[in-house]
Amino acid sequence: MPDASPARRPRRTAETLTERAYRALEEAIVTLALPPGEVVSEAQLATRLAFGRTPIREALQRLARERLVRILPRRGVVVAAVDVHEQLRLLEVRREIERLVARTAARRADAGQRARFGELAIGMEQAVARNDETAFLRLDQALNQAVLQAARNEFATATMALMHGLSRRFWFIHWRRSAELAPSAEVHAALARAIAAGNPDEAAAASDRLMDYIEAFTRATLDQDG
Repeated sequence: MPDASPARRPRRTAETLTERAYRALEEAIVTLALPPGEVVSEAQLATRLAFGRTPIREALQRLARERLVRILPRRGVVVAAVDVHEQLRLLEVRREIERLVARTAARRADAGQRARFGELAIGMEQAVARNDETAFLRLDQALNQAVLQAARNEFATATMALMHGLSRRFWFIHWRRSAELAPSAEVHAALARAIAAGNPDEAAAASDRLMDYIEAFTRATLDQDG
């Protein structure tokens, strides 16, 4: 019988609120509702997102580790700037880890997880058909999380958590100038379907194609800005 003691309930609730606050803040930063350089306070964010100060503070600490915000003692929180050269350095590391995680996820995913990958592929294609960039970004985040969950490697999860938000925000800022939704959805959906099929080699190849696309997109923004 599950332990339903009162002493354990508050911790589960607090963790849930912190995760929800993190998701809300991360999406606001990635979609530029909180743009680079904006300075905010915990109190402002708590009011804006309708969370308590504690979940907001814990979410901000996580976002600071992921380099999406900088916490300035006694001055507030500043949303981190976007740097294309930093993004390229990030991709050097991300390419190698993504390939390993994709291969492992294809090998270890259970039946329910494989079905979920198929659903994510379809959802991305539907988001593109509606030209719904926010829905696509949410599905991209869900795909990232699903791959890490299927791979079941806590070290890869901790490492990738430092990269995904930065990459998604960079894409959101620049995609209208340098890309279209359809090609992005195509390479993401191909990765999801390779994992769903349980094919480690194809999943690794699909991961490389996805990283090729993201790197080309990133370098295109550098050419435009230069």
